[in-house]
Amino acid sequence: MFYDLFGNIALGLSVAFSWNNLLWCLFGVTLGTLVGVLPGIGALSAISMLLPITYYIEPVAALIMMAGIYYGSSYGGSTTSILLNLPGSASSAVACLDGYPMAKQGRAGVALVTTALASLVGGSIGILIMMLLSPVIVDFALDLGPQEYFSLMVMGLLAASAISVGSPIKGIAMVVVGILLGLVGIDVSTGAQRFTFGIPELTEGFSIVVLALGLFGIAEIVVSLNDGQRGTINKGVTFRSMLPTKDDMRRAAKPMLRGTGVGAFIGALPGAGSTIASFIAYAIERKIAKDPERFGNGAIEGLAAPEAANNAGDQTAFIPTLTLGIPGSATMALMLNVLMIHGVAPGPMMVMNHADIFWGLVMSFWIGNVLLVILNLPMVGVWVRVLSIPYSVLFPSILMFVCIGAYTINYSAFDVMLVAAFGVLGYGMRLLNFPAAPLLLGFVLGPMMEEYFRRAMVLSRGDFTTFFDRPLSLSFLLISAALLLWAARGGYRKRIVA
Repeated sequence: MFYDLFGNIALGLSVAFSWNNLLWCLFGVTLGTLVGVLPGIGALSAISMLLPITYYIEPVAALIMMAGIYYGSSYGGSTTSILLNLPGSASSAVACLDGYPMAKQGRAGVALVTTALASLVGGSIGILIMMLLSPVIVDFALDLGPQEYFSLMVMGLLAASAISVGSPIKGIAMVVVGILLGLVGIDVSTGAQRFTFGIPELTEGFSIVVLALGLFGIAEIVVSLNDGQRGTINKGVTFRSMLPTKDDMRRAAKPMLRGTGVGAFIGALPGAGSTIASFIAYAIERKIAKDPERFGNGAIEGLAAPEAANNAGDQTAFIPTLTLGIPGSATMALMLNVLMIHGVAPGPMMVMNHADIFWGLVMSFWIGNVLLVILNLPMVGVWVRVLSIPYSVLFPSILMFVCIGAYTINYSAFDVMLVAAFGVLGYGMRLLNFPAAPLLLGFVLGPMMEEYFRRAMVLSRGDFTTFFDRPLSLSFLLISAALLLWAARGGYRKRIVA
């Protein structure tokens, strides 16, 4: 399928480097950074609003613009996570765990530079994998059945419980709460309403953006107002003070590469996505660390790995979307919609019959990632100085953006009230030392796990051994068991020491 690789690369470069496509790429990554920085807006909302424009421009330019918004929002989304503990998107929520403590320690500039470098590394390797290994990854993804996907979800949920800084039991409890919240709405299989309590607005379920804004954003605002203090920084920030030290780079180098591998693999699986990849990358780093107690208190490894995984996953998410026509997310579905608007059928034949579109888009990823670094690094000082703004002035602005972001999801005031409710829940969890991150991943993975479990049961006619009969599914379950034993061993050791 990928014949004459170098010829296709040359074709892609000739398409991507046209002035028209360069301008659309610049517009896309700039807008993506902006919507990532603004909490709750997100790439999906921005792409949805710009969809009418795609009727009037060339399909490759439209895809380049939308792709720029998509992966550009990952860069921008980490900025508010680090500075204000307010994730701009679900996938950047992991950056709150160690990025925000770094900012409170006066190392916001180092955190933002590390994020930019990790994003560049992850994005670049993700693009290489897309170019060189697409056929292999696609073949592997096609071999995965519902049994493998269910087992992978179980592994992800157990990894989520390991993310929690405190008790693993509390982490597992939050995963269960997240699963229960994810079950609210219409049952996909039967069409019946579940846990809606007769409220029409809950038939579609909870939005992950609403959940993230409440648990992380509103809760952090209340905590900061109660404390009356925030992280302080040196107002005379210099470029040298923003650069990571040699020790920082030594600690971050291997996690970047490991995170990239996790993100590239999981991002290529339809329906998995960069959010899951970033959570699992964080869990892996915390588990293999010699001093895991540093995580959640400003460990640079806990920032570098998930950021690299996030951006690698964003790039490889295009593999099933473009080569198989299987969108892994709502954003990818909009990408397919753009192709179909212009009469281009996504899938293997698109790569053959419309090589200019496919390879032009792939080569634009390189340009877009370089542009993002050029745009973001000079802005680090500007973002760091946000921390010097009095919180009495800053928090009303944050609340305004939170409300706007929540309202624009469904243009419903009910979503704004839900953000407030989840904010109360998040504040209560803070007081009781319950972690929010496992809840968020349970919310994402729970409904998917249920769907794959049902499919596996239908195919096996109710035989539960189907999950152990398939080698790959069994491998995922064995890894899950190992994670569970590891967590139990760690909890037992802490109890003995205490």
